[in-house]
Amino acid sequence: MRPVTCLAAAFVWAVSASALMPAVAQEAVFHGEERDWRVFTRGDGADRICYVQSTPREANPQGADHGDVFFLVASWANGDASEQPSFLSGQLLRPDSPPRIRVGSDRYRMFVSEREGFVEDSEDEDDLVADMRRGSEMRVEATHTDGTLVVYEFSLAGVTAALQSARRLCR
Repeated sequence: MRPVTCLAAAFVWAVSASALMPAVAQEAVFHGEERDWRVFTRGDGADRICYVQSTPREANPQGADHGDVFFLVASWANGDASEQPSFLSGQLLRPDSPPRIRVGSDRYRMFVSEREGFVEDSEDEDDLVADMRRGSEMRVEATHTDGTLVVYEFSLAGVTAALQSARRLCR
């Protein structure tokens, strides 16, 4: 796993664990919405993380236990990572069937760390975020550890403006 990806794993863990361990993880600060994307920060100074997140507008199969599902794009004020995409599932994911993302005709594969999916190659991360800026919707397919194939449709409306807001907050 790349060092930046380790940072992303630690970040997403902090986002999901903050409700359970408030002394360890600082509370996220909400900075507004840009259509279907919300802008947050966590931490201060060089340790500040700025991120945008969205929830799926459609989750299938409809009878499945999806839990809380998010797609995030995070940047670190210290410059360790910039606009790093990740997927956070409400259920544990099968590592042998990692999430797949489609934006328009472009496809991206992720690797799994428990409930999280990360893009392995930084060039693919940049391409995915560029596609997100140009696209109107994004599809994420994943498999829960119980074998349930899930499909999420995310709106990309507002993602460009949300990323611009997050960039300003992490300068």
